[in-house]
Amino acid sequence: MPDVAERFHDRVRYERTGHVATITYDRPDKLNAIDGAMRDGLNGAFDRLRGDDEAWVGVVTGEGRAFCAGADFTSERNPAGEFPGSYWERPTVNSFESGWEIHKPVIAAVNGLCLGYGLTLVTWCDIVIASDRATFGFPEVKLGVPTIVGALRLPGRIGWQPAMELLLTGETISAARAREIGLALQVVPHDELGPAVDAFAQRLLAGAPLAQRAIKEVARRGPEMSQTDAIRFGETMRRVAGSTEDAKEGGLAAREKRTPRWQGR
Repeated sequence: MPDVAERFHDRVRYERTGHVATITYDRPDKLNAIDGAMRDGLNGAFDRLRGDDEAWVGVVTGEGRAFCAGADFTSERNPAGEFPGSYWERPTVNSFESGWEIHKPVIAAVNGLCLGYGLTLVTWCDIVIASDRATFGFPEVKLGVPTIVGALRLPGRIGWQPAMELLLTGETISAARAREIGLALQVVPHDELGPAVDAFAQRLLAGAPLAQRAIKEVARRGPEMSQTDAIRFGETMRRVAGSTEDAKEGGLAAREKRTPRWQGR
């Protein structure tokens, strides 16, 4: 049984066992397509992950045979979320997939169909482990609309040509192809997805959680800075993380030749 189990808008589950929190898209009858209520639920669940001090690693997955089929265009409410402002003033960084900053490590456990919004979120995760049944795609171009956040993020993640193949054709690719182009780190037999994700999460838990968050923030922000500014920022983060109790514990454990006991503080 998980230590924490919550539901958000009846479409998203948040469950934490130990220091690993799993967010599950839970609308399997609609292939986990995102409607307005599910958007609210996802935002609530990711906000919970961000603020849960006991959650050191996040996992995102889908219930049923899909990870996420993208936007539900039959929804009465906007799948992108509701926000104030005129047409041109509406904010777009309004979810994890579009750029909310969560510096905890996040694993995408892609269990099936992964399209549109689903793939956008996957490109914001740090590690992607896919079932051999998974498929990936940005079909927006076949609907006459452009992919925006995916177009901004994907080339830097997998390289220009494979990114353009996905974005400009709107075609789906297999899990094997996703691994070949660097979109997925691992592809495993479908029934082994859960154990493979659990094993990788345990590998992450061996690292100091606050140091991991500092590394992720430097990796995200550094490329947007000049080299000098990036190094200065990184050295500042080193000093911040180096002053934590975990940093002291890491040094002590190394001297005593034992496994460190992280506290996340």
